[in-house]
Amino acid sequence: MTRPRAITLDAAGVALSALLSEPEGGTPTATVVALHGLGMSAGYFHGPAHPDVSLLTLGSRLGFSVLAVDRPGYGASTRPLPDGQTVEEQAGTLLAALAAFSAEHDTGAGLFLLGHSFGGKVALTAARDLGSGLLGVDVSGCGHRYAADTGDLRRRAWRRNWGPLRLYPPGTLKGSEDIVAPVPPRELADVPGWPTAFRDVAAGVRVPVRLTFAEHESWWHHDERSVADLRTWFTSAPRVVVDRVPDGAHNLSLGWTARAYHLAALGFFEACLAPARCAGRDESFL
Repeated sequence: MTRPRAITLDAAGVALSALLSEPEGGTPTATVVALHGLGMSAGYFHGPAHPDVSLLTLGSRLGFSVLAVDRPGYGASTRPLPDGQTVEEQAGTLLAALAAFSAEHDTGAGLFLLGHSFGGKVALTAARDLGSGLLGVDVSGCGHRYAADTGDLRRRAWRRNWGPLRLYPPGTLKGSEDIVAPVPPRELADVPGWPTAFRDVAAGVRVPVRLTFAEHESWWHHDERSVADLRTWFTSAPRVVVDRVPDGAHNLSLGWTARAYHLAALGFFEACLAPARCAGRDESFL
């Protein structure tokens, strides 16, 4: 089994740190680019408390390369970008990094974007601007209407981010000390503007989209009416799937249900590959 390794991406002169896990022995099916949420790091997708919660490990076992990126303002880019970047700026920086990565690595059939929380905003914005190499996008912990005053980011964010502690493997909170990070001020200031920015972003996404809400998600409205409205904004996406995860909270990829969520996300990505695999096939195989 291959272990995730630390690499550095060149984003047009800005160094972004990342973790990369590749399948053993051959070309990946495709490459999953994972983007962490506010106040986290790439290690969010390789949770230290239990091996089953790692997207990096699971994805490579199933034939994908998984690239978990420290978003601009985190990790190696903390020094050159001490104030961080807005969602729009981060999407541009990410696209530059992915262009350089794709020039040096075999990405298989192409790229999938998987974003959590603030990383979901960046994933959708990048998906709007990414060209033919993008195959699909999966977002968890991100909607279009806040269910809380965004001032809670400074006050009661801990409770909203984690939810009931029984949902996580023992040692998760202690282990998370290595994956949490200070929130860059420009990123924090950009939080309230998402409900307005979302409308333009969603309309421009032209690949299949999957949105996941945990049972104990409390940052976003995700009742049936809100979800129905959320879907209508993706006017150019060929398919929009909304899933729910029982016994999960906002930090979904660190909890006991992480494996179920990751399997579902990777299954969605496999389904996105089906049209290309079927194209031009002879209908008669007998």
